[in-house]
Amino acid sequence: MIAARAEDIQVGPLAIRFLVDAEASSGSATMFEFTVPAGSRVPVSHSHDAYEETIYGLDGVLTWTVDGSETEVGPGRAICIPRGVVHGFDNRGDSDARALAVVTPGVLGPGYFRDLRAVVEEAAGPPDPAAIGAVMLRHGLTPAP
Repeated sequence: MIAARAEDIQVGPLAIRFLVDAEASSGSATMFEFTVPAGSRVPVSHSHDAYEETIYGLDGVLTWTVDGSETEVGPGRAICIPRGVVHGFDNRGDSDARALAVVTPGVLGPGYFRDLRAVVEEAAGPPDPAAIGAVMLRHGLTPAP
């Protein structure tokens, strides 16, 4: 087993701290902490067919919409998102929210967030939705119609 090295990645208002990548877990899982500023709505609703995602609330409250149903995830609460289910989240509160994400198996890595950051940084204004969609597809996420 290889010891995990944390990596901080900023994508627009979203801060991601990658804690465990596929190399460190022999591909069994990846894990990252993320912070969503108050009033933010990210990411584009999407699904993924190659992995499950479990979210554990640390601070603040995120509203997750999973298969059309809303669930608030705050400190000590968790939500599991099965493969193929459309989901997204936003922070409707007036304080920042922070959560831990565990992806099994570990097929989503920091490269996804680095590629998103590049698209956001290259945009003169709002990022190009087609470019965001291309990054998502390249990393196994399917944007919802």
